[in-house]
Formats: sequence, structure tokens, C-alpha cells
Amino acid sequence: MTLLAIASGFVAGFFLWGFGEYALHRFAMHDLKGKGLMSREHLEHHVHASWSFSKMHLLSWAGMLLVGFVAWMPLGWAIVGSAFGLSVAVGWSLGYFFYEYNHAAAHLWAPRGRYTRWLRKHHFHHHFGHPQANHGVSWPLWDVVFGTIDRPARVRVPRRLVVPWLVDPDGELKPEFCDDYVLVGSATSDDRLASLDRARAFASVAPAD
Repeated sequence: MTLLAIASGFVAGFFLWGFGEYALHRFAMHDLKGKGLMSREHLEHHVHASWSFSKMHLLSWAGMLLVGFVAWMPLGWAIVGSAFGLSVAVGWSLGYFFYEYNHAAAHLWAPRGRYTRWLRKHHFHHHFGHPQANHGVSWPLWDVVFGTIDRPARVRVPRRLVVPWLVDPDGELKPEFCDDYVLVGSATSDDRLASLDRARAFASVAPAD
């Protein structure tokens, strides 16, 4: 019975994070349009479409762990029991770090396999094509449920915002990614275009070509 409680609690926590990932990304990050720390930091990420570690990640990690062990663990404990409650918190936390790793990896490294190829295409369409779609980064379930899934044949990527692993040393799209992506626009920017990119990001609108 304890093993069943542990396994079911872990699955419940991981599943709970999947919904949290979608809801936070859609409502707390995009719909608020820069109001509040979470929304502002996320939309700044959209301005440049890059990823680098910052102290804000530590704050985010601490917050998600706090939710898991201060909110979900006592709730699961009260409803089912201690083993279930602790497993819900662990499942939630591992689900969150699974998302964090895959989000960082999408921006930093080329895909290796069907899942990572899908994740990058799904996520970069959110960045460059339709910021109000594809809110689930690590899995698409809730986008399908709520009708926010969008599956383009190819993702249009502005050259000035391209992630390094997509292009060769000359800045051209690598042949192995031509089925999924197309580069558009100029690789250079100026103050006007940078200002436009910021305004469009904070309005949850795709960047201009």
C-alpha cells in the first residue's frame, strides 16, 4: 500500500506540475503583459530569445520547491497520507526541474532525438510565431485541452534572434534543420528594431521579420 501511495503521489505531483507549467506560462507570464516580477522576467526572455543563468533562477527554484513542500505535501498528506503527500511534493519538484532543464537545453543545444526535436520546434514557434500558443514547454497536453496548440510546418526564425545551434559559422541554417525552420530578416538590429522587439514581446506578439 505504501509503494502504491508513493508511486501514485509521484505521478500526481508530476501531472500537477504539467498543469502548473501551462497555467503559469499562459496566465502569470503572458496575460499579465509585464505586470509583476514573473511576467516581466519572462517577457524579457522573449525580447532576446536567449537563455543564461541568473539569480532569478534561484528565486524561481526556491519558489517552486516551497509550493511543492509547503502547499502540495500537506494537502496530499491530509487527503491520503504522509507517503502520498511527500511523493506529490517530489513529483511536482522533479516535474519543474524537468521543465527547467529542457527549456534551457532548447536554447543552448541542438536536439538529439524525436522528443527534443519536437520540443524545440514547439517552443520556438511560441517565441517567434505565436506567443499566445504552445504554453506547455515540456509537454503539449494542456495546450491540446485548452485549444492553444499550434503546429506550423516550419518555424520562421528572425536571423537577429536565432539560437546559435541552428546556424553554421556563416550564419546560415544548418541543412539538418531545414525541414523545421526557415530564417527570415536581417541578422543585424538597430535601436528602432530593438525597441519594436521589446514592445512586441511585452504585448505577447511575435517579433517582426
